[in-house]
Amino acid sequence: MRHYDADPDEDPWVRGKPAPERVAVVPYDPAWPARYGQLEAQVREALGPAALAVEHMGSTAVPGLPAKPVIDIDLTVADPAREDAYVPALEAAGYLLILREPSWHQHRLLQLAAPRVNLHVFGPDCPENIRHRMFRDWLRQHDADRDRYAQAKRDAAAGVMQVMEYNKRKEDVLRQIYERMFRAAGFI
Repeated sequence: MRHYDADPDEDPWVRGKPAPERVAVVPYDPAWPARYGQLEAQVREALGPAALAVEHMGSTAVPGLPAKPVIDIDLTVADPAREDAYVPALEAAGYLLILREPSWHQHRLLQLAAPRVNLHVFGPDCPENIRHRMFRDWLRQHDADRDRYAQAKRDAAAGVMQVMEYNKRKEDVLRQIYERMFRAAGFI
């Protein structure tokens, strides 16, 4: 369950690096699960059986957790490198391919502008997707860690204009929670 980093020499940006955007963490919105449900139905309709799994991930999937108002979805397809099997159908539904990271689990990221969506594409049994699911479920079941992470998110967002800087600022708390989660699962 070690941390995997992408190849630092890989340029993942399909459409160029995006302009800086202020990071905003907002209170939990009880409408997020219903919004996700509509998005899941659209992805499944667009892809049919090519969508092996579609799951609500990230902070908007954890009741009571403040979040950036962006729905994170993990999509599992048979082979993320075969973009022709899913990207055209998702682009027809309004998504744009933003990132291509072959060195990091063959990850692809597509985004939808309205509502804001990050659609992460992985292959079956990808450790990153499994880690996302474990973290979501851990925060749903452990209020103290959910609250600790909520505070880290609020602190990390203060005055930040880059998502990568926001992620770096909350990394220590995130890794502390991962350690407890992985230890409880018997992985470390």
